Order: sequence, then C-alpha cells, then structure tokens
Amino acid sequence: MIDHVDPFIGTEVTSLAPQTGLAATWWWPKPQIGNTHPGATYPLGMVSACAYSGAYPTGYGLYDLSLEGVPSTIHAGPVASGFSHFQQSGTGAIRKYYNYFRVTPMVEPLDALGRLWELSDERAEPGWYSAKLDSGITAELTVGPKSAVHRYTFPDDPNARVVIDFSLGGLSIPYGSTIPLRAHLEMLEPGVAQGEIVVEGTPIAVYIECDAPRWRQMLFYDRRLMPGGKRLDFDHIRPTTLRPFGLMWAGPSRAGETVEVRIGFSLRGVEQAKKNLTDDCGNGPARFGVRREKTRKTWRKQLRTISVETDSVERQTVFSTALYHSLIKPCLAASESPFWPSDGPFAFDISTMWDIYRTQLPLLTTLMPERAVELANALLTICEEEGNFPIGYRMAKGSDRFSRQGSALAHTFLADLCQLGLPGIDWEWALVHMSDDLRRTYGEEFLLHGETHPISHTLDIAFGYFTTAKVARRVGDRALAEQFAPLAERWINAFDPASGLLKDSTYYEGSRYNYSFRLVHDMAARIELSGGRDAFVAQLDAFFGYGAPAVTQPGNRPAVAEMLAGYALGRFEGLNNEPDMEAPWAYHYAGRPDRTAEIVHNVLTQQFGPGRGGLPGNDDSGGLSSWFVWASLGLFPVAGQNTFLVNAPAFESAVISVGGEPFTIRTTGFVEPQHGGAVQYVQSVLLNGEPLERSWISGTELHSAGELHVELGPEPSDWATTVLPPSWPNPAREQLIHSIQGDTP
Repeated sequence: MIDHVDPFIGTEVTSLAPQTGLAATWWWPKPQIGNTHPGATYPLGMVSACAYSGAYPTGYGLYDLSLEGVPSTIHAGPVASGFSHFQQSGTGAIRKYYNYFRVTPMVEPLDALGRLWELSDERAEPGWYSAKLDSGITAELTVGPKSAVHRYTFPDDPNARVVIDFSLGGLSIPYGSTIPLRAHLEMLEPGVAQGEIVVEGTPIAVYIECDAPRWRQMLFYDRRLMPGGKRLDFDHIRPTTLRPFGLMWAGPSRAGETVEVRIGFSLRGVEQAKKNLTDDCGNGPARFGVRREKTRKTWRKQLRTISVETDSVERQTVFSTALYHSLIKPCLAASESPFWPSDGPFAFDISTMWDIYRTQLPLLTTLMPERAVELANALLTICEEEGNFPIGYRMAKGSDRFSRQGSALAHTFLADLCQLGLPGIDWEWALVHMSDDLRRTYGEEFLLHGETHPISHTLDIAFGYFTTAKVARRVGDRALAEQFAPLAERWINAFDPASGLLKDSTYYEGSRYNYSFRLVHDMAARIELSGGRDAFVAQLDAFFGYGAPAVTQPGNRPAVAEMLAGYALGRFEGLNNEPDMEAPWAYHYAGRPDRTAEIVHNVLTQQFGPGRGGLPGNDDSGGLSSWFVWASLGLFPVAGQNTFLVNAPAFESAVISVGGEPFTIRTTGFVEPQHGGAVQYVQSVLLNGEPLERSWISGTELHSAGELHVELGPEPSDWATTVLPPSWPNPAREQLIHSIQGDTP
C-alpha cells in the first residue's frame, strides 16, 4: 500500500476529467484545491517538514488565499526559500499557519536569505520529501513523532551554508505572517544549539544538532553575522522592529558532500526537546537513513490496516493516498501541553471537529482504537482545563475555536467510543463534561427557546443530548438519560413543517439545502416532516440533480452574484465541502439504497483522481479523504450512533484491520468502476454467512471482525427496501437495535 501513495495529490488546483451525467449537476462553491502538501509526516505525529514557498495555507505550493472558486496563482512553478516545520493538512481559512524554524541550505551570501529558489525533481513518499534547488543543492526531509531530520547534498562551492531562521512563521501572503513574541537561542558546543520562541502564546523549544565539523558555527541578526557570539535573547519582539535572526553553519563543500541537521521539538522546554530528539533518532552522526526507515516502517504498518483488491494502479493510488491523508492529523503530542503542567494525552491541529467528526474520527476509531482513546482523553482534559470542548484546537493560545461551525461535536466522537466499550476512558468523568458543555455557547439559547441560530446548531445540540444520554445509560445514570430524552427531540424545532426543510437562518459554508439532509437520530420522523418516503425521496432527487441540467462551476475570483445564484440552486456540493457529505446515505432511511449507490458511484469515479489536482476541494485534515475510504469500502459511519450503512463496494474485495482483527468485505458480480460507467447495485448481503436484510451493521459487529459478502448486479433490487436503519425514538425497533449493538435499553 505504501508504494502506491502519492503525497502530491491535492497540492494543486482541481483538474479532474469533465463531469458527466448526475455529477455534472453538482455545484462546488468552495476552493477547488485539496490544500494538501507533500512534505514528510508521521502518523498522527507532532511534526511535519516541507518545502516553504510562503503560499496558502500550508506554506507549500503556488497559491494565494482562496475561500471560493479557483485560487489565484502567486508562483509560476514550484519554489522554496527553505524548508519549514509544522504544516496544516488540507485545511482552509484556519488563520494558524505555523511553518516555524525555516532551514535554508545556500551557496549564496547570507543577504540572499529569503529569496526563492526554483525546485525540480520533487519526490515524496510517506515520511520523506526530496527536491533539488536551482542552486544545485538537493534537500531531503524526514520526521519522527517529535523531531525532523534534514539532509542536504551540496555542489562544490567555497561558501556553502545551512541557515536556521528563528524569526519566520506563517505565510508570505498579506496578513499571513506570524511574529515571535519572545525568543532565546544559544550555541552549546560545535554542532549543537538550542533555543525557544514564543509564538501566539505557545513556547516552542528546539534542540539542534548539525553534522558539519569543518564548518564555522555562528549566530546572525538582521542578516549580519555575530562572530564570537554564543547566545541571543529577545524579551519582547515587536512586528515593527523584527529582523531575521537565527544560527548558521558555513564552510566549503565538496561535490556530493552531505550535511545533516537534526531538530528535536517540544512545547515544554529545551531539555524535553533534547530528550525527544534522542528518543526519536538515538545518538551519533548521520542518522537520516535510520530515521527515514523507521518512519517508513511505521507508515507501512498503518497503511496495511486496509488492503483492497484492484487491477487498476490508478485506483489503488487514489485509495492508498486517501488512507494516507486520513492518518496525518490530529497531532498527538503526549505530555507536551504548554498550557497546563500535568502529563498525559495532549493534541493539537484538531482542524476542525466540524471537518472530521463524521468520517475521519470513525476511521481512526476503527483502525487505531488506542489512539482514538488517547485523543478522547486529550479532548476531555482540554475541556476540564479550558472550560469547553473545542471545535478547533491548534498550537496557539486563544479563543480561535470556530464556534460558528458546530456545537457538541466531541460528544458524537465520545459516544461512539462508549458504545464500543473501548477501555481507557473514565466515563463518569466524561459524562460530567459532556453534560456541562451542552449548556455553553449556543446551548443556553437552545434551553431557553428550544432552538438556536445558526439553526444547524439546533441539530448539533439536540444530537449532543441524544449521545450524552447514551453515555448516561452506559454508566447507569438513567435519571440523566431520561432528563435529556425530551431535549434530544428538539431537533424537530429546526425544521419548517411547511417545506420539510430547515428554517431560514444563517449557515456556515452552505445553504439550508446542504444541511437539511443530515442523518438525525430520528430519521423516521424526519422523513414524515417532508410528507413521507416518496416526498422525501423527491426532495433528495432535486437536491442531487436528478433531471437537472449541467451547471458551470465558479472560476477564479467569482462575483457575489455568481455565488448567490449557485447557492440558490439548492444543490449537492459534490464533496467539494463538508455540510452535505452524509446526505447520499439519507436514501437508506427511505428504503432507496439504489439511489445512494448511484450518487456514491459518481462521486468516487468523477470527483477524485490521480495527480496534483486529484481532489475536488479542501481535504480538511483528512475529512474528505476518509469519506472516500469509507465510501470505497461500501460502508458509511453514522457518527454517534454506532451504525454503519452498507452500500456497493468500489473494490472486488477489501480487508480492514479493526483493532488488529480482520473484517473482510467480498463481492460477487463485481465490475471495476469507470468514470461515467454503469452503477452497481446491491442484490443481497451475507454477514458471517447469514442473510442480512437490513442496510446497516453496528459498530459492535464491525469491531467483532468477520466477513461481509455483497452480491452486486446492474439493476436495483428489493434488498433493504423495507428493513430500514435505526430511528432511535421508535420503540418498534429498539429491541432489535439494542440486541444487535449489544447495548442496554
């Protein structure tokens, strides 16, 4: 699997084959680019490293800030002023751009620091990135969980140097830079230095080793060397007086000579940074190869958690890369919190729960349950220390929590872990914070008025009460569960009974149509709001563009009128954005899994592809890629409900390592999907050899390992048209649901 990963997928403007049929009717309002980067990463690691051009939003690439349509180009081709650390993955509009401690290999004078060199021969694989600068220097980067290792191969030159700029942060686009507030750096001995900067309230410490024994080691300030200086201290740095500062090694290089730079990072001081470097890389010179191989082995292990069978190299590449992108974030950094003294789980780059709670976190829970528990405990600690569960949480101090995106999203994640019975979480402790958090921010208005705006938060908070009640039942607090039951039913207050859609309101990155087909916990009642199954299916058909003409996508810098006209279509966004990514599966609840098959087939075959332009929108910390992984497997998690909906798989067979045990998906009658090709429909399903008349399995069944056998055919069947997925308040199905999920009613 690792040999098929292409980290360059998603790094440039969307360039897919022209959409046909149903897919041509979908409208993409958000940036048409994946916003990924090809740099070196470690699974859920603290550190990444990549070429730095200063472009939006990762620091790598060609583009200016873009919030809709096709982004503007600011570089004609791949360029870099050096190689920086800490990058987002696939996000947009986050305003936290990192890219600290830029390392620049040079054969020019120090005055050239900050210029852009053209890149060629770019190559990447999980955990490794390489490129050649037009100066003749070849750069290679690899990372460990809390470290980065650089290796530079120089041409023959009398004035080679490696410069580490402590003053740089953020992006080079307007309003994208980040200025250190305080800084300290010192040289300890030849080839060894350490330091710390405080950026956006966060102290970031480094311990640095450089294998260049023949070279001079010096500090610099304002691009001027400080011969004989051993340390620099800045107690207060103002943006108006900032000058570049850092350290460098300089000397003559022979053709083919390599210089290795190793950096340990910590949010808890230089001693911890030194320990992290030793833990990651050991002792002694020239450890690049060892660290690269260790990281490759770790990635190989993680990417083996799902294997698929296909004869198509292209489809294998797209799937393998989607799985890779799904396992980069969040950054887990145990015992590294800079904001409270206690050790234990800590996480940042949760960017954001709104992007990842439906698909990426269920995938993490399935493949790496112990890391999911670690993240859950980190979220609980953040809530305890800072007063609420975050929607977004980054390596920065402050209230940049993206509260408008959603509410009570951590509750969904926690409820899934609780229903699976995963060990390692104090559920009584969790229940206290889940309950208290529901009353914060938009929760107060929800309690007072029965709804809150943006109206989508009414759905979020009602679902939060539903999931919290599930946890309450698990820990035996039936009184709290009963208290929360009527609050969970307030989701209905978000809807206009006249239209069967959500009420007029403000919406985050979408319209009421994009949010109206979410999978609420009482889908039976939701469908009745639209006038019954036929009327609900008709609304879905209109939303997904059945019978509609093709649309024109927004171009570069689209006008306001163009965007308003697009939103007025009330159309599916084709996985260009998050709000409606679960809507294709709403058909299951109306007994029409055939419609789900048609839409998902068109997304998988027309909205994703190989190459740098292979994503339809921002990957958003793996939220988009994990959707692709689930949909390709023929499963979709109904987050918070311990339920997985079944659909036609896009591969002949697949094996998922669920907590280390295999869950196998096999098919008969399978035909390799093609762009614009025929749809395959489920004819029948066997679960562990027994007929499965329902279109869903529980998370408990998935985590118990076994085999799902799906028979496919070219025409819709009557499979799962009468036995519908769970609709929780309906007592007629509760006994069946509880017995399947191993729950206590």
